[in-house]
Amino acid sequence: MSIAVEKKEHNMAVITVEVPAEDFERSIERAYQKNKKRISIPGFRKGKAPKKLIEKMYGPEIFYEDAVDDCLGEAWNKAVDECEEEIVSSPKIDITQVEEGKPLIFTAEVALNPEAEIGNYKGIEIEKIDTEVTDDEVNEQIDKERDEQSRMVTVEREAKNGDQTIIDYEGFVDDKAFDGGKAENYPLTLGSGSFIPGFEEQIEGHKAGDEFDVNVTFPEEYHAEHLKGKAAVFKCKLHEVKEKEVPALDEDFADDAGFDSVDEYKEDVKKKLAEKKEAEAKDKKETAVLDKLIEEAKMDIPDAMVETAARNSLDQFSRQLMMQGMSLKQYYEYTGLNDSLMIEQSKPQALRRIQSRLVMEAVAKAEGMEASEEEYDKEIEEMASSYGMKPEDVKEMFRAQDKRSIMKDIIIKKALDFVIENAVEK
Repeated sequence: MSIAVEKKEHNMAVITVEVPAEDFERSIERAYQKNKKRISIPGFRKGKAPKKLIEKMYGPEIFYEDAVDDCLGEAWNKAVDECEEEIVSSPKIDITQVEEGKPLIFTAEVALNPEAEIGNYKGIEIEKIDTEVTDDEVNEQIDKERDEQSRMVTVEREAKNGDQTIIDYEGFVDDKAFDGGKAENYPLTLGSGSFIPGFEEQIEGHKAGDEFDVNVTFPEEYHAEHLKGKAAVFKCKLHEVKEKEVPALDEDFADDAGFDSVDEYKEDVKKKLAEKKEAEAKDKKETAVLDKLIEEAKMDIPDAMVETAARNSLDQFSRQLMMQGMSLKQYYEYTGLNDSLMIEQSKPQALRRIQSRLVMEAVAKAEGMEASEEEYDKEIEEMASSYGMKPEDVKEMFRAQDKRSIMKDIIIKKALDFVIENAVEK
C-alpha cells in the first residue's frame, strides 16, 4: 500500500491512499461470498452462481460497495500508522478509483496536528495559593463528619426550628378541601422551606398530640393555577417531634472512626484537608500557567480538529451513560438535546483541551523532553491493572498509533509538571 500527503492551508491535508489490486480483489471475493445467496441467476440455485457470471449479468460494480466497505477501514488504519504526519481529525473520504483488477484509490481530507508558537514558559507569575490548614477548618470538617453520624431522636417538648415533625394535614380554601392538600404521617423538617411560606413557623411551639389550624396564603407564583394567591387553612395534627442528636467528640467517636484517640483523629482530618488543599492548589496553578501560555501563544487550529475532539467527548459521555444503565437516546428524550447540540456545547471545552495540549507540546519540544520505554511500560502496567489484564495483552491490543499517543501523553505530563514547578508565586 502506498500513501501520499498533500498539505493544505490551516494545517489541513489530503492523503491519497492506494490499496494494491490483489488486496482489493480479496475484498471483492469476500463481498461475493457475503451476497451470493441473495442473487438469483436463471439455471443456478441461490448461492451457486459463479462470481464472473454474476458480474457479467449485473456489472462488475455489483460487489464494489461492499468490497470498499470491507477494505477501507483496515486500509485507513494502516495508512495512519504508516503516515509520518500526526492526524488529528476523522477523515473525509472520497473514492477516486474503484475497478476490478486495479488498485483501490481513495483520498482522505484530514487535519494535521498544528505547532504552537509560545512565549516565555519559565518563571510564569501566578497568584500565591495558601494551602495552610487552620484549626477552624479542622473543627468545621469534624463538625461536618459528626453531623453525618447524627440521628433523629424523639423528644417530649414543643417543636422548634430544625426539628423533624410527623404531621397529618388537610388544606381548605373557602371551607372546601382541595386536591393534593392532604397527607398523613408526613415527615416535615421545620425551617426546610419545603412548604408554603408561613406554614412551618406555625408548627413551632406545638407538642405531640396537639391539633391546630395553620393559616397561610398561597404565593401568586404558585404552580397550581386555582390556588394562586388564595388564603388557605390547614387542619393539622402533630404526632411526633424529633431533634438531631449529634455524637460528642470523644474517644468513642474516634474509635468508631478507626483511631486510638481524639488527637489522632484530628491529625488525620488535618492531613486529609492538607492533601485536598494541595491538590486544589495544583489544579489552580495548572489553570493559571495554561491561561498565560495560551494567551501568548499563536496557534492555527483546524475546525476539523475541534469537531473531532468534540465528537470524541460525546462518544465518551455515551459510554459513561451506558455504564449507568442509560442510553444516549434516553438522555436526549429527557433533556431535549441531540448530537448536534451536544457537539456544539462541547466545542469550547474541546478547543481549550487542544490549546493546552499544543502549548505543552511546544514546551516539551523546547526542553527536548522524551518518553522512555520504561515509562511506557509503567503506563501499560497501570492500564493493565485497572482493566484486570496482563500488560502483554494490553500491548497486543495497541497499534503503533496508540503507542505514539501514550508516549506523547507522558511527555505532556512532564512538560506540565515542568512549567508548574518553574512558576513564580506572587
